[in-house]
Amino acid sequence: MEIFKEFSFEAAHLLPNVPPGHKCARLHGHSFRVAVYVSGDADPRLGWIMDFADLTAAFNPILDQLDHYYLNDIPGLENPTSENLAKWIWDRLKPALPGLCRIIVRETCTSGCVYTPEDD
Repeated sequence: MEIFKEFSFEAAHLLPNVPPGHKCARLHGHSFRVAVYVSGDADPRLGWIMDFADLTAAFNPILDQLDHYYLNDIPGLENPTSENLAKWIWDRLKPALPGLCRIIVRETCTSGCVYTPEDD
């Protein structure tokens, strides 16, 4: 069974490794949405995998590093593609959420990335 919680943040970036003239080489911003999935068995007494408040508490320090920042200035996000952002979030969130099983990053309403541990 899986649960998920969605978060949003605003941030600017540019992609330094795209071909010359590519629109993403220019500074621009997104209203990012991140979905964090945790899997496990529901506790028989509580009836849940984990408290959503605990999931939020685990994600908030990461959110504080991203919201209203220039992503390229954040160590490890010098090339802040959706793919790199999803992996960056995973690496920082996994120690706090042992059941973490998936991260979804959306940079627009129709474009995003799904990261799972099988991707390594």
